[in-house]
Amino acid sequence: MLKVQEELAVLGGPPAVTAGSVSGWPRITTADKEAVMGVLERGVLWGAAAPEGAALQDEWKDYVGAKHCLVTNSGTAALHMAVAAAGVQPGDEVITTPMSWSSTATSILHHNAIPAFADIDPTTYTLDPEEVEKKITPRTRAILPVHLYGLPADMDGIMAVAAKHGLNVIEDCCQAHAATYKGRAVGAIGHVGAYSFNGNKNLPGGEGGALVTDDDEAWDMAARVQQFGERRRSDGEREYNVYGMGWMYRATEMSNAFVRSQFTRLAETTAHIQANAAYLHEHLAGIPGLRLPHVPTDRTHVYFRFVAEFAPEEVGLDVEPAAASEQVREALRAEGVGLGRAEFLLPRMTLFQEKQGYGRGCPWECRYGGDITYRPEDYPHAAKAVDRVIPLMGLTPPNNETLMAAYVRAIKKVFGQLERVVT
Repeated sequence: MLKVQEELAVLGGPPAVTAGSVSGWPRITTADKEAVMGVLERGVLWGAAAPEGAALQDEWKDYVGAKHCLVTNSGTAALHMAVAAAGVQPGDEVITTPMSWSSTATSILHHNAIPAFADIDPTTYTLDPEEVEKKITPRTRAILPVHLYGLPADMDGIMAVAAKHGLNVIEDCCQAHAATYKGRAVGAIGHVGAYSFNGNKNLPGGEGGALVTDDDEAWDMAARVQQFGERRRSDGEREYNVYGMGWMYRATEMSNAFVRSQFTRLAETTAHIQANAAYLHEHLAGIPGLRLPHVPTDRTHVYFRFVAEFAPEEVGLDVEPAAASEQVREALRAEGVGLGRAEFLLPRMTLFQEKQGYGRGCPWECRYGGDITYRPEDYPHAAKAVDRVIPLMGLTPPNNETLMAAYVRAIKKVFGQLERVVT
């Protein structure tokens, strides 16, 4: 076991990371402020054809290599639109990962369909195609993989399963701006893709999102869901007629302008984050009990979070992993390391245990619903991972090698005294 004698901050010693040394995100520049002020000066603040939104749609679809794009007011909205665009109907099942934020699954419920979970690959934390195939039933309509933490899922495997069973694929790219799989941008590989521009993402907008697809009919359905159930006319004018259920998911022009300004620096931002991640990989390698992110050679990782894993069994600790991992995270926070929230196993959430959706047990208990039970033990790899993850934050600009070196000192300090941290 690695041995470090410096007193732990959690036990009263000095922290390894100086207070205030972790810069927040997003980084707001003069150019960002001018972009937002330009919207106010123009006076056009909203609308499906407003200039900032229209420009962002063109720029983003060209960037990812898709035919169509719709900007939205959140990644959750984009996911709901994507579920509709994939042809999902009430009572259909959509297979997704149990390890994600709730929006991945609730976007399915928003369209009166049923989430079904399949376990993850324990080395990448992304949806395992073999586990997906085990969960297919006559009700299955689509597969919804998540490119978790910025690492693309096994899209070849998922697309092969989808093609074999005649299913559509919805890509949740909300944490994966600029990530690629075999040279292709995520989001444009499946039938439809969804992104988030929430303020904590690598491409931030405060709030916002986007949907992309190559399919004309999918775009038309997504546009109906986005704006009151109306169809989009080619001349840009509104018909003011409702063809089906729709919501109000348009983005504001100020958010669109901010995203566009940040987008001009996305390549720089991504390279900066990846350089910080490379430093951590190099200097944290080989620490007993600490597993670093695994990145297959056929894809790029953009590190929305640098997620390591605590493996107490590797250092001979016979402890309950969830409680022990929280003690490790607490010790790292005391050292000044920026950490994300503890992760979630979606089937453990009250929503999926009680299946009360939007009332009277719907959509599960509605007349078209099937019988599905969510047991956390059915997803052992995901259950194990969520109890052990150590999600490092602070890799975004202007945080640099100086901060990463302090993180390394803090992590070595804690993992060098695990017998005092884990009780």
